[in-house]
Amino acid sequence: MEALDRVVKPKTKRAKRFLEKREPKLTENTKNAILIKGGNANLTVTETLKDIYALKKPFAVLYKKKNITRPFEDQTSLEFFSKKSDCSLFLFGSHNKKRPNNLIIGRMFDYHVLDMIELGIEKFVSLKDIKNSKCPEGTKPMLIFAGDTFDLNEDYRRLKSLLIDFFRGPTVPTIRLAGLEYVLHFTAMDGKIYMRSYKVLLKKSGCKIPRIELEEMGPSLDLVMRRTHLASEDLYKLSLKQPKALKPKKKKNISHDVFGTSYGRIHMQKQDLSKLQTRKMKGLKKRPAAKMTEEDEGISPKKLKSV
Repeated sequence: MEALDRVVKPKTKRAKRFLEKREPKLTENTKNAILIKGGNANLTVTETLKDIYALKKPFAVLYKKKNITRPFEDQTSLEFFSKKSDCSLFLFGSHNKKRPNNLIIGRMFDYHVLDMIELGIEKFVSLKDIKNSKCPEGTKPMLIFAGDTFDLNEDYRRLKSLLIDFFRGPTVPTIRLAGLEYVLHFTAMDGKIYMRSYKVLLKKSGCKIPRIELEEMGPSLDLVMRRTHLASEDLYKLSLKQPKALKPKKKKNISHDVFGTSYGRIHMQKQDLSKLQTRKMKGLKKRPAAKMTEEDEGISPKKLKSV
């Protein structure tokens, strides 16, 4: 037991940097994804993995060799590759007679599979087939989800969360409008998911605000949902738990409306307006006659008798 509990310290600076990179952090790194090709992947699946890798770069690792594994039956190989590449997202592509043109998208929690959804490719148009200009590598996309199914159905709701996790890219403090270059659009309709990719074009409009046009860039996918492997509610809540240091401290007497505007409440004692200091002007000064009348009004009846 002592040998198992012993912690081996790194002997080189490179090993030390490697272990520090893997250590838990308050603010986690941008999630990386591994794209794995199954043992019997066809040309459609291979091209799909390459195109999604082109959209996800540089936060992705593409495995070019075939790996014979079945994620819904045995997840150990996926967990091994996830730990080896330090990736918390994965996309697995395969093809067989029972499930042709198959994609499995999922994510890890503590290097164990958390969510996993199987999608079938019914139609595919690659980046090469659409002869338009492409966006540079590492561009952060704008994600749009259309269709009530993403909010009403639990499987589609989890798929929406999974797609946001997969494509959202790094978290940025500020946004440059000129950097909003391309859009990923997902539509859920009639039991299918339509994925489209567009490049944003800024055209002249005759005023300061440019006219916006969308030009299809690729890839284009028509998907259908097959099998799902979703985490339980308890495990899902545990994966969303944030450290106490990141939780915002509650401030007293501050409220927010639906638009995000902050309102503060101040508690003050009752003010005596007669002692309020106003601006000094000659026109506001009291004349001697006015002072005498005020003093006369303030004299008590006993003092008048004595006078």
